[in-house]
Amino acid sequence: MDYETLRLRQTNNVAVIEFSRPDVMNALNTQMRAEILHAVKAAEKDARVLVLTGKGRAFCSGQDLGDRATAASTDLERTLRDEYVPMLMAIYECAIPTISAVNGAAAGAGANLALAADVVIAAESAVFLQAFTRIGLIPDAGGTYLLPRQVGLAKAMGAALFAEPITANEASRMGMIWEAVADKEFEQRWKDRAAYLASGPTQAYARVKKVMRGSFENSLERQLLMEAKLQGECGKTHDFREGVLAFLEKRAANYEGR
Repeated sequence: MDYETLRLRQTNNVAVIEFSRPDVMNALNTQMRAEILHAVKAAEKDARVLVLTGKGRAFCSGQDLGDRATAASTDLERTLRDEYVPMLMAIYECAIPTISAVNGAAAGAGANLALAADVVIAAESAVFLQAFTRIGLIPDAGGTYLLPRQVGLAKAMGAALFAEPITANEASRMGMIWEAVADKEFEQRWKDRAAYLASGPTQAYARVKKVMRGSFENSLERQLLMEAKLQGECGKTHDFREGVLAFLEKRAANYEGR
């Protein structure tokens, strides 16, 4: 499929979705949300890791307030339900590891889109901004779910109420993201991280995502039973057998993702 608002490319099992509306800081319009959903589904079928990043000086500045398709209707509930929910759930539930490589500003829905990935790596010059209350709205696009789980209620509440920029370094210290990287090292770092995951045990990664997220809803006993079930499934994979054999033979494992 030819996309107008983004670019999808794949190399060595790494799929990269690059948001490509730099003139509006990669703001999300109706078409872009539909294209992100399609591109994530396409990448999930063929790649072993997915990277989301932005073209230009921003990762994503959130909702495009000048989008005619959205401006024609003030039904924000419908827009969120019908356009944002499918896009965000596709990223959050993606069967392969996902990385948000935050190259610049991530604001509003753009910040929370970034946080929907499994791992967030940001350039030190990047900032995160829960901008919603600046225009009389509440955080959406998953912000009220993701932020309290990542940084705790106190920090999440402050980020939402004050709507102040949070630097990449501060976001890393808060536990909002995995790491902040010097700008000159940023691109190579996320590429190295993606390559590592793309050559790893993909089936185990999928179950890591499932069991980690399930822990918020489970008692200890239920979590232990979930671990047992998913570990049993991992034990039947080719990559588990290859990992053990490689360990015994003192060599690097050649994982195939199955």
